[in-house]
Amino acid sequence: MGVEGTLEYLSDLLRSARKGTKKKKQIQTVALKVRMDCEGCVQKVKKVVSGVKGVKSVEVDMKQQKVTATGYMEAKKVLEAAKSTKKKVELWPYVPYTLVAHPYVSQAYDKKAPPNMVRKIPNTATINETTFDDKYTIMFSDENPNSCSIM
Repeated sequence: MGVEGTLEYLSDLLRSARKGTKKKKQIQTVALKVRMDCEGCVQKVKKVVSGVKGVKSVEVDMKQQKVTATGYMEAKKVLEAAKSTKKKVELWPYVPYTLVAHPYVSQAYDKKAPPNMVRKIPNTATINETTFDDKYTIMFSDENPNSCSIM
């Protein structure tokens, strides 16, 4: 194999690598909280969400006010389509309470949440509070030689 054959091989290799640069979308599940009052609302939301390009299946739970769409689509497009029905729509805000560090913090606890679920909150909110409290605990500690001697 001469220089020409090597160059031809490399150019073919680069061409085939460029052809395969299209990313395949991964299957996603998008859960939405949609305010639905009757069966008509359920059918309307189901029809609109199933019309989004790439949606394979739509499940609606009227009791929990939850719509779950599965397929090869973007979550943003599903959210926009659901909002086009003029209903109150948001991404599903609840997670199982076992996944939250402090499930009974005021931001996480929600009376309207389904059983064994709480609102999803960032973990950073509780971390900052504990570091702030540690300063005051150390200030009045018996082990700290520079602590307050008033007590």
